[in-house]
Amino acid sequence: MAIHFKVTGRKVEASTGGHEFDPRKPGLIFIHGAGMDHSVWSTLARYFANHGRAVLAPDLPGHGGSEGPLLESIPAMADWVLALAETAKLTSLALVGHSMGALIALEAAARAPDKVATLALLGAASRMPVHPDLLAAARANDHRAIDMIVSWAHGPVGTIGGQRAPGLWTLGGGVRVLERAPKGALGTDLAACDAYQGAVAAAAKVHCPTLLLLGAEDRMTPIKAAVPLKEAMPQARQIVMPETGHMMITERANETIAALKTVIG
Repeated sequence: MAIHFKVTGRKVEASTGGHEFDPRKPGLIFIHGAGMDHSVWSTLARYFANHGRAVLAPDLPGHGGSEGPLLESIPAMADWVLALAETAKLTSLALVGHSMGALIALEAAARAPDKVATLALLGAASRMPVHPDLLAAARANDHRAIDMIVSWAHGPVGTIGGQRAPGLWTLGGGVRVLERAPKGALGTDLAACDAYQGAVAAAAKVHCPTLLLLGAEDRMTPIKAAVPLKEAMPQARQIVMPETGHMMITERANETIAALKTVIG
């Protein structure tokens, strides 16, 4: 089920996890990663929408069903997420971000500590530098950028299969999500990740219950890259998922839900 809002005068499309959206319930916003859209959150959004949360899994501007223009920096995306929450009249807000979305969620929580009650950072790192070859391919809309990302983002589970839902192909699904992104989206997002240097400073401003969820086999944001975040957030709980790569939200959706429940409930 999708819902539409106007944020900064532009149409926003968001999934509600299959439930009627009710802003009187505790709010939960899922923030997707670079070049992706709301569909990567399907299983997680459905679960929390069925367990008492007012869920929004939006397409960021210029992605999926949301109008552009693309936003070119993590702080701009964080401000946009907070504007969406205000437009949707969400209260007791929880933010869950994956990869680039984790940086956005972290920056938003630092900017609005009075609004963000709970934070979960999935596949997070204090810095997310992007290899020049990958960035150049993404900017050129070269399919090799998609191939590189999908190859590096998945761990053993995603590579060999193991989907609980019959007929689903984790690697193929990852390719299709990135293929349907509008031209320029992946390159713009990766450039924003590469340029952002404010994660540790933002983390030091966060005092709400926080989860760092990391994949033991993550080659894009390895565990060691999250150490500065954990040091800046002594209240944060860290969970490392074994045999899991960067895409834990699709590789191990049920285990990801169980981890999120430790802070979101």
